[in-house]
Amino acid sequence: MTASSVTIRVDSETKKEAARIAGYLGFGLSSVTRAFYKQTVCEHRIPLDLSDSQPNAESLASIKEADRIIAEGRPGYGSACEMFASMGL
Repeated sequence: MTASSVTIRVDSETKKEAARIAGYLGFGLSSVTRAFYKQTVCEHRIPLDLSDSQPNAESLASIKEADRIIAEGRPGYGSACEMFASMGL
């Protein structure tokens, strides 16, 4: 198999942050790029999740409520059945 080069243009801040994340996981950007191409070929698709990863307002409110419950030391439940039982349902 003959290797070939790829040139990618990206702003320096994106490259720096991507390199930091890849490095944290023990990879270099070249390794990540090769893995992306191999995954694309393997899956016959672009292996990206393009959904918005930020929680919506309702989810943020639920997260804040959960944080308050934990901070107050209120009990947690191992299952939905335990939760409903504690409410007398």
